[in-house]
Amino acid sequence: MTMPHHALDITLTRPLTLAELQQAARTMPLAANHDATHLMTVVPAKTPGKALNRLRHRMGGRLPIDVITTHYPDSSGQILLNVAFPPVTQTVLRAAADRAGQPPRRFVQLALHRALARHASDEANRLDQEVQHLLAHTPASHFLAAVGCALAHTPGVAPC
Repeated sequence: MTMPHHALDITLTRPLTLAELQQAARTMPLAANHDATHLMTVVPAKTPGKALNRLRHRMGGRLPIDVITTHYPDSSGQILLNVAFPPVTQTVLRAAADRAGQPPRRFVQLALHRALARHASDEANRLDQEVQHLLAHTPASHFLAAVGCALAHTPGVAPC
């Protein structure tokens, strides 16, 4: 039976030098973005969580890793994160989680969900305000024509 493979994204704290990238690529195959601040790899493991841990264990000391994420959502539609917090941050998180009566992992998960929901709400409100401003100062027919043109625009082709 073959082991499943999991695509993982690695966000780095700084760009890699060519020598660092070549050294790391000797350990496992890596694909770097244009400025070597993000890497991708495929890791064999039974679960996505085990793949994240395996990558952190194998590459944690070789690369300036900030966050490792699964590239594709899991069966629950979730992107998994692997973050290694410094000891001081771990202490603060444990204390906050204890005060909230939650395990640290769940505390961080809920905090991230709240932050993402707040960001989505703020962005929706911002866009709504901008549309209201446009509608107040632009005839509806011009506004609709501009939206249609923007939606139909193909990159590399002159706009309407």
